[in-house]
Amino acid sequence: METAYVLINCDLGSEEAILDSLRHMESIKEIHGTFGAYDIIAKIENLDRDKLREIITWNIRKIKHVRSTLTLMGIEGRN
Repeated sequence: METAYVLINCDLGSEEAILDSLRHMESIKEIHGTFGAYDIIAKIENLDRDKLREIITWNIRKIKHVRSTLTLMGIEGRN
């Protein structure tokens, strides 16, 4: 199983709408609102590494009011 953690910056006040959008996306296993440099962290899992990239690029980054993302990809065999 491939894993990625996506740190999300969003426009002020749009956190709940973005969290709601993330709840309905495939492969997203956990989401949390956070304090600090990023507003939301999402854990994504999929058998296919390319599918993870697709979800991040074409789904998460296209959500209205998402300003930026930082993706941390897991290293296979290092759990």
